[in-house]
Amino acid sequence: MRLPLELDRPLVFFDLETTGLRVGEDRIVEMALIRLTPQGDVMERVRRFNPGIPIPAEATAVHGITDADVADEAPFPSRARALARLLEGCDLAGFNIRRFDLPMLEAEFARCGVEFDVRNRRILDMQTIFHREEPRDLTAAARYYLGREHPEAHTALGDIRTTAAVLSAQMQRYAHLPQDLDGLHRYCDEHAPYDGLLGQWFRVTDEGLILRKGKHEGRFLEDVAREDAGYLEWILRLEDTRVQVAQAIQNALESLGR
Repeated sequence: MRLPLELDRPLVFFDLETTGLRVGEDRIVEMALIRLTPQGDVMERVRRFNPGIPIPAEATAVHGITDADVADEAPFPSRARALARLLEGCDLAGFNIRRFDLPMLEAEFARCGVEFDVRNRRILDMQTIFHREEPRDLTAAARYYLGREHPEAHTALGDIRTTAAVLSAQMQRYAHLPQDLDGLHRYCDEHAPYDGLLGQWFRVTDEGLILRKGKHEGRFLEDVAREDAGYLEWILRLEDTRVQVAQAIQNALESLGR
C-alpha cells in the first residue's frame, strides 16, 4: 500500500465491528488495522474479541458476526496492553473514527484501566473529508472516488482497505486538500473536532472545558459549577453519562467544596 503522504511516524488505519452504537455500553467484537511506517513497512492485523455480552441480531445483520463466532475468543482486556503498545506513537486514520470508532476504542481501554492517550496524535477521518466534499457513506465513496463497488462492506479489514484507497483518491481529486498529515488533521478537526470521551458534553480547550450543549452551552464548566451545581448534578444522574464526563464534573464540584 502506498499513500501520497510523507510519514514521520507510523500511521494506523483501523475499523471496529461492535455489539451496537452506544459507546458507554456496547463492546468491540472485531478490530482490523493496517499499520504503515515511514520506512514503507505495512502490517495488517485482524482480531476478534468475546464481548462478554450477547451480540444483538441487528448488529449481526450488519457485520455478520454471531455469539458463536466469538465464543472462544479472548476478551478485549486480555489483549488491551499489547494493542496499546502497537498503537503507541502512531497517528490514526479511518472512516467515521472521530464520531464512533475512536470513542469506542477509548472506552474499551478505559474500562480495563489501560492508558491510551490520543492527544498529540493526528486523527484523519475519511468520512469527514468525504462529507465535506461529497456527503455520502463508504460504499458511495468507493463508487465515487474509486469507480467500483464495495463488496466487502461491514467487514472490518475490507472497510479499511477501501478507506485507505479512498484517501489516496481524495488527495488526488481535490487539489486544495492539504498534502501533509498536520494539514489533513486540521482539515478534519475544523469540521468534526475530536474531544475524546469528554466530547459527549464538553469541548476541550486550553482554557478549560466548555459545555457543548444544554442550557449552559458555551460556558466554562468551572463557571457552571460555581453558579448552577444542580444542573451538573443532573448530568451525573443521566444513565448515559460517560465515566470521564462524570469525573470532570465531580472534580469541578469538589474544587469548590461541593
